[in-house]
Amino acid sequence: MVTSHHEASHRIFQERPELLAPVFRILGVPLPENADVEVLSPDVTEIRPLERRVDTVLRVGKTNGEGMLLAIEAQGKRAQEKVVSWAYYLAYLKAKYKCPALLLVICQDKATADWATGPFRLGPDGWTALSLHPLVVGPGNLPLIIDQEEAAHDLALATFSAMTHSGHQEAPAILEALAGALRAADKESFSYYSDMLEIALGDDTPAQAIWRKLMVSRTLFPGRGTVVETLYLEGKAEGKAEGAAEMVLHVLEKRGIAMPDVIRKRIVGCADLPTLERWMDRALTVSTFEELFAEES
Repeated sequence: MVTSHHEASHRIFQERPELLAPVFRILGVPLPENADVEVLSPDVTEIRPLERRVDTVLRVGKTNGEGMLLAIEAQGKRAQEKVVSWAYYLAYLKAKYKCPALLLVICQDKATADWATGPFRLGPDGWTALSLHPLVVGPGNLPLIIDQEEAAHDLALATFSAMTHSGHQEAPAILEALAGALRAADKESFSYYSDMLEIALGDDTPAQAIWRKLMVSRTLFPGRGTVVETLYLEGKAEGKAEGAAEMVLHVLEKRGIAMPDVIRKRIVGCADLPTLERWMDRALTVSTFEELFAEES
């Protein structure tokens, strides 16, 4: 699973290559029908110890036919020194794999996206020795998806849209639509996209706070069919409390409430279902773990 806000912006293309089709349509670039997508090594280091690494490299095309390479870079700000690296990536990939290469830059703010479109001319004034024309996806050309049905139709694009527009005034509506779509999705999709987006939204951002609240409300009430809920119901039906305890811990963790090991052991060790249900209700609103046991103390 991805481990940083930056990585999430490009890693989703590796793990959900179906996202390429709608993104290429937005960019007006033809994509081979029913194309196979293969993840290649991002290492473009040569023998001399100057390390260069592309965020993501994909081979797109037919298994037995000529395809193309797609280098994907997540860019958070203007950085003129990146231009030379981008040109190097494309030249190296073309030389190594003997097929055409494109560069796709992912930006989450319009100013950076406008800059990244180039074109960048590498050469002395008045003479273009090399010209670089990246494909760019950012807030200016990626659609806002605020309709739940539209989000459900393409979860990958809806999640990518939510990442890209996390600072937009419509961000709450975008996140609400995606949360509603994930509610009806299969468990694997729910887990993947909800966790991916939480990381991509960054730490302690308004959008991440909204998303965490939506995920708590969407996953913990009856009828959702989630793993946590299933554990809880199975535990209750069998007269056990393990499922309920797991759900209490899950809510507290999702809301970012730190808990020492002694508190975790206290929750897991509780065998009284009414007590666990009371803790569950409080877990949705408390600010610290101490508040969870207010009456008991």
